[in-house]
Amino acid sequence: MMEPGGKGFNLAVGARRLGATVDGLLATGDDGFGEAAQDALAQADLPPTMLRRYAQKKTGAGVGFINAQGENCLAVYPGANLALSAADVAACAQQVSRASMTLAQFEIADAPIIEAFRTARACGTRTLLNPSPLRRLDQRLWESTSILIVNAIEAVQLTSAPEAGRASPIPATWDEASEIAGRLLARGPEMVVVTLGAGGALARQRGKSPLCQQAFPVDSVDTLGAGDAFTAGLAVSLDEGRTLEDSLCRACACGAMVSRKLGVLAALPTIDELERFLVTRALL
Repeated sequence: MMEPGGKGFNLAVGARRLGATVDGLLATGDDGFGEAAQDALAQADLPPTMLRRYAQKKTGAGVGFINAQGENCLAVYPGANLALSAADVAACAQQVSRASMTLAQFEIADAPIIEAFRTARACGTRTLLNPSPLRRLDQRLWESTSILIVNAIEAVQLTSAPEAGRASPIPATWDEASEIAGRLLARGPEMVVVTLGAGGALARQRGKSPLCQQAFPVDSVDTLGAGDAFTAGLAVSLDEGRTLEDSLCRACACGAMVSRKLGVLAALPTIDELERFLVTRALL
């Protein structure tokens, strides 16, 4: 199957379906996929001004591979995403300043994220970074990120260099996740969230005990986009003023709901679907 996607687009659609007002920047090329992006934004009720089309560039794309258990790996071609610049973000400084939270992911370069986070933090606005696909974090990102969301593998890769010929241990328990989250907190973020797939998620804040959330058991068909749904769910819930405990629960529910269906776009839950899912699970 083929559908509009990309981590930035998924986060925007996921947040919008949960009731948030969303603005942002999405890069496309001048090819057929770029032309289709306008319709995709309209169908998702997102502003058409979010698009930045770059001449003589190809629109980024990804191919997801899914095994029989629903687990995935993803091959990504960045394309026009890497053309998005700090200047593009600076031109939208007023929109960034008005936002109540600024989100970013790693399918774009560091420069536009650094500029967006610098503008947001100067206004006292929280920033949320989901550094996936993972690369080394610029020190300026460590210092300007309020909330860091990583999966267990990414958490290990950010905190240790693997020994030659040996794989680094992946946290499988909350105690292990808490320890590694603490090391990430020391780098600068105010909160670190480590997702453990079927093992749930853990959040740590400075000076506070870790908070753990069990995963919602579902029949997983396709985990592509589950992390994006989790991130959107957490961001919107926190932005609404919900407690971290409630926000983490709702985020895990969003991730679980997406993993039950093939594909991402149609699986990202609306606020009504999320509320029904939570009520049903509470009755079990």
